[in-house]
Amino acid sequence: MTDSKIILVTGASSGIGEAVAARLAAEGHHVVAGARREDRLADLARRIEQDGGSIDVRRLDVTDRADVAAFVDAAVAEHGRVDVVVNNAGVMPLSRLDALLVDEWDRMIDVNIRGLLHGIAAALPHFQRQGGGHFITVASVGAHEVVPTGAVYCASKFAAWAITEGLRLEVDPSIRVTTVSPGVVESELAESITDPTAAGAMQEYRADSIPPDAIARAISYAIGEPADVDVNELIIRPARQR
Repeated sequence: MTDSKIILVTGASSGIGEAVAARLAAEGHHVVAGARREDRLADLARRIEQDGGSIDVRRLDVTDRADVAAFVDAAVAEHGRVDVVVNNAGVMPLSRLDALLVDEWDRMIDVNIRGLLHGIAAALPHFQRQGGGHFITVASVGAHEVVPTGAVYCASKFAAWAITEGLRLEVDPSIRVTTVSPGVVESELAESITDPTAAGAMQEYRADSIPPDAIARAISYAIGEPADVDVNELIIRPARQR
């Protein structure tokens, strides 16, 4: 494997974030995991440490810019550097626009877009100072297609893709930038859907899914490539997803 790295993961209490933290720790990296649910983070830390992995956990609200800055700064203060930031935190309360669930639209914008920007703003100065680093954005196939009930969610993920691609074009080549767009993955994301129409459609849509470790393996691959190789974009779907 590659040399051990200091890797920060947001939204690490379940789903893709949890799988990413577990896999990267098992591969010998030191993981700093952040999420709102401290009990889930504590369980994750116990499992990883029992398996011989190295992890710190911290409560994190990605919608709070100061909280994200403190999350990153604390990792740098503790370990001297941060090598990778996996901006994974996201929500998906799908609904038709005429359902007018405006509070849920705002929540998606706050988490899926502002949360990503807060992660970039917190880590970029450290990457520039240390002469390297790696941003990984977990977007979605929703960044590449729009489906009924998904207008705001897909817009938020297209924004995440666009922001990440803009970042790649702007930063020095010593800073690598990767967008990972998962298809249907086993996770709790669909549990946040309150709109009955969207919830019903999602049950059928999610009939074929892949485990979150499939995405974790892809992220591990991108991280493990040599410094002169920048894996810019990965789309990972179930083979049966169309």
